[in-house]
Amino acid sequence: MAATDFTYVLKTDKSPAAVFRAIVNVRAWWSGYYNEEITGDTEKLHDEFSFRAGDGAHYSKHKLIEVIPDKKVVWLTTDGALSFVEKKDEWVGTKIIFEISEKDGETQLTFTHEGLTPELPCYDSCAPAWSQYLEHKLLPLINSQMTNN
Repeated sequence: MAATDFTYVLKTDKSPAAVFRAIVNVRAWWSGYYNEEITGDTEKLHDEFSFRAGDGAHYSKHKLIEVIPDKKVVWLTTDGALSFVEKKDEWVGTKIIFEISEKDGETQLTFTHEGLTPELPCYDSCAPAWSQYLEHKLLPLINSQMTNN
């Protein structure tokens, strides 16, 4: 991972298992802003799903290439089309990585979009959108988990 890959850290008092459950429930958190539509499976190794948003502005297809319960989830972007940049397939070949760890009595989720760097034209749109989904959708979903295991 390059130091310039988009990275975002969330912390919670919920367990790693609760964080993992929320991450793989993609429909519950990667939605709610831009008329998003998610099709396919999002939980197990080799699952594939498509994400569409913004009435055609964003299309991407993802494959789960690493799934370690309560520790790590990695999506490989296998297809994509961003209508708002010149190079429509900017996301293709990038990886979206969720790493779960315990630190100082808290659970830490480190999100990295490997390949999403400030040099890419979509960065100024995509980085704030990721921050919005992570902070305002994923974190509340994690914190709403009823059980702590």
